[in-house]
Amino acid sequence: MPAPPVTIYWEDLEPGSTMELGSVTPTAQEIMHFARQFDPQPFHLDEAAGKASIFGGLCASGWHTCSLAMRLMVDNFLCRAASMGSPGLETLKWLKPVYPGDTLSLRHTIVESRPLRKRADVGLVQTTWEMFNQDGDKVLHMEGYGMFRRRTPDPTIAAREQ
Repeated sequence: MPAPPVTIYWEDLEPGSTMELGSVTPTAQEIMHFARQFDPQPFHLDEAAGKASIFGGLCASGWHTCSLAMRLMVDNFLCRAASMGSPGLETLKWLKPVYPGDTLSLRHTIVESRPLRKRADVGLVQTTWEMFNQDGDKVLHMEGYGMFRRRTPDPTIAAREQ
């Protein structure tokens, strides 16, 4: 299946803007499958071990929660954006456990936006990702950066590049 056309560039990403990027509901099988591959701690692998833990039941790895957020981000935003990757995160917090059957919704907020000083065709966007469960409890908080191609490169920067 071909990728959708790029319709979102750096210039379109205004500080203060918020996007709701969909929801996902992990199953017990998905939680255990992810854990077997990437985070095989007992409370992610087994219901009885989860019940005996401080979580009180089988729960998703925080890394699984991040992966679910990333999937929503790609499917509902980045696939249409001129994304050029990310230089990294500043904050990552897992605030509440995610249990099988929880419905998680992702909110993306643009905090700051600026052109890169040395690349005429790239802008940097600081963002906050917040994931909430069906009760409105925040389960994930991330702050980081994304790089996006500019629709119109800055000619003053382009002149310095040469």
